[in-house]
Amino acid sequence: MLANRAARTPALRSFSSRRLASTDAKVVVVGAGTAGLTAASQLQRALAKNRKTLAKEDFVIIDPAEYHYYQPGWTLVGSGLMDKKDTRRPMASLIPAGTTHIPESVKSFAPEKNEITLENGDQIKYEYLVVASGIQINWSGIKGLQEALVDSHSGVSSIYSYATADKARQDIEALRSGKAIFTQPSTPIKCAGAPQKVMWQAWDLYQRTDRSKTVKIEFWTGMPTMFSVPKYSEVLNALRIQRDIAGQFGQNLVAIDAANHKATFKKADGTEVTEEYTILHVTPPQGPADYIKSSPLADAAGWVDVDSGTLRHKKYSNVFSLGDASSLPTSKTAAAITAQAPVLVHNLVDVMNGKTDLVAKYDGYTSCPLLTGKGQLLLAEFKYGLEPKESFSNLFDQGKPQSAFYYLKTTLFPWAYFEHMLQGRWYGPKGFSKPSFS
Repeated sequence: MLANRAARTPALRSFSSRRLASTDAKVVVVGAGTAGLTAASQLQRALAKNRKTLAKEDFVIIDPAEYHYYQPGWTLVGSGLMDKKDTRRPMASLIPAGTTHIPESVKSFAPEKNEITLENGDQIKYEYLVVASGIQINWSGIKGLQEALVDSHSGVSSIYSYATADKARQDIEALRSGKAIFTQPSTPIKCAGAPQKVMWQAWDLYQRTDRSKTVKIEFWTGMPTMFSVPKYSEVLNALRIQRDIAGQFGQNLVAIDAANHKATFKKADGTEVTEEYTILHVTPPQGPADYIKSSPLADAAGWVDVDSGTLRHKKYSNVFSLGDASSLPTSKTAAAITAQAPVLVHNLVDVMNGKTDLVAKYDGYTSCPLLTGKGQLLLAEFKYGLEPKESFSNLFDQGKPQSAFYYLKTTLFPWAYFEHMLQGRWYGPKGFSKPSFS
């Protein structure tokens, strides 16, 4: 455990191998989720390639979690395609060798002093900071949700946590007749397609098990359309209509009465409607972490305020951010991180070496592999401006669900994630080919 010490502000300097005091660090990464571990591993590789190394005490990763989770896998768990135990690994087994892991939570940032205060009171100085703390799931944002999730008779589940992902599958499989409601909030969320992935898989199950006439599926979303990108939204909406799934748009779930199996939704104008359900799959509202939102690093919405191209903080030149915690105006997915991490690392190394002109630019690439049924997947890939940026358009029509893409989601991506991405050697559409910048 690091000891408290008097604050001082180290002058920024170009890269050197000089070790700092034990309570100081040259690089601090906040968060050991997908973004944090990917960026940390790629940074290590980039420094090694340039024959630069950091002492273990100089490269710090802060995260209190005991386990690291492959969260895209929770959709597969809820769909009966993956055992939830396969979606987690002990955090200690994934922390890059040659770094110092501090299993504590961050309390506050003081970027004007290059200092972080932990919940236990310890203070850590840094020269360069990477914020990759993820997104906060606001379970309490829906009245009655937390109680309903632990009630085995409530019919309420969510794939948005390790604890409840398998409950989603149990509820879906157990339903023989009635109404199955799937929800999505209007807030930013992890993988905006996930709420309907589990819905499509449930629809497929009911079709294959002769329950299509006894189970009614409805999709209630706070969004105005099925998906943010018009090209894919049109396809998904047509699929919804074809499959006789009722769609209620601009409706946010605000309360659950589990005892009576009732869900209350609110429109933008404040009017409310209460619906009965047999099972209810909930995507909880999400947003920036409280300690980020209240910090000098945040923009008006509470995200880490970075340049959308360079991923460098708009005010603090030695601070970078990527992933769900950042203000980057793109969908928050693991695929986005495969494109963000190389840009951040390239620019951070340049800054460490005293360069002022940052040449690496992120174009907003992200991807949502949308399961639409057993053996079918719509691979949505796009960049800033909601403009499609497709990797396989010369081989497949990515505006239609394809069987070939199904195995990317169920087999390739989980393997690549744990075996290569977190080790800094997987670059999404580019595979093992590291992108170059000039």
